[in-house]
Amino acid sequence: MSDVTAVQNLVAKHQDLKREIAKIIVGQDAVIEQILLSIYTGGHSLLIGVPGLAKTLMVNTIAQTLGLDFKRIQFTPDLMPSDILGSEILDQNRNFKFIKGPIFSNIILADEINRTPPKTQAALLEAMQERAVTIAGQQHKLELPYFVLATQNPIEQEGTYPLPEAQLDRFMFAIELKYPSVAEEIQVVKATTDDSTPTVNSILSAEAILEVQHLIRRIPVPDNVVDYAVKLVHSTRPNLESSSDFVKQYIDWGAGPRASQNLVLGAKAHAAINGKFSPDIEDVKAVAKDILRHRIIKNYKAEAEGISEEDIIVKLL
Repeated sequence: MSDVTAVQNLVAKHQDLKREIAKIIVGQDAVIEQILLSIYTGGHSLLIGVPGLAKTLMVNTIAQTLGLDFKRIQFTPDLMPSDILGSEILDQNRNFKFIKGPIFSNIILADEINRTPPKTQAALLEAMQERAVTIAGQQHKLELPYFVLATQNPIEQEGTYPLPEAQLDRFMFAIELKYPSVAEEIQVVKATTDDSTPTVNSILSAEAILEVQHLIRRIPVPDNVVDYAVKLVHSTRPNLESSSDFVKQYIDWGAGPRASQNLVLGAKAHAAINGKFSPDIEDVKAVAKDILRHRIIKNYKAEAEGISEEDIIVKLL
């Protein structure tokens, strides 16, 4: 199959996926699209939203439509690395036997990831980066495709362990979930208070997703688009001579090279699902907010003046 046909197939499959997900999830189109983009590119996503916005249901539904295994890990202050990775036990014949933890699944929902201590967060970090875990000096490969979709509650910061910048950088997207509109909430209430239980069909498979990931990597990118993505990331760094006064005034630290890579990959995927065979600058802009949001560290002046990361990104765009 040629890449042109493969892109056309992806457009059709993407629409089918969105239709299936919409049977259970009302609205949140932009959020679902960003999660799917991170899956098509092999990235991880951080979902930031208050409780009750159906984050778990959304991830579960997406896993079903993609035909992937799904496990939910509730992160708590007493969670140990072995609780998520697995551990070695002595069997009847006094041999060590490895019992796999919940991390051995295609899609991991790391619920309230900032509620667990850094030691456990670091165990997840290796899995996200290396697609493998090390137990007792032995490396165990994780089954591909592999995605971590973590959630974080922006309200309660009491007793939490904020994710270090190095770990935040491992997430391709940081996606903000907003409250539904009145019309959407009415639809949600009607759908969830009757006796019907809609079922979703599996549209893709693990093999098909790996093929999509390879397809996205093969999409050619014009030099001016790479140039734009890299310059956009550079413009977030306050310690450069070329930085604007605005950036120097409000930003402590800018985005690193991983942001440039993710912008180009995200733009490729965004172009593909819209039936384009090569991304343009508009595709970079379409994914920029969710890729840069968690990589920009504001200073005290920005906090005091109520300037958000989003405001800064919009100004830079």
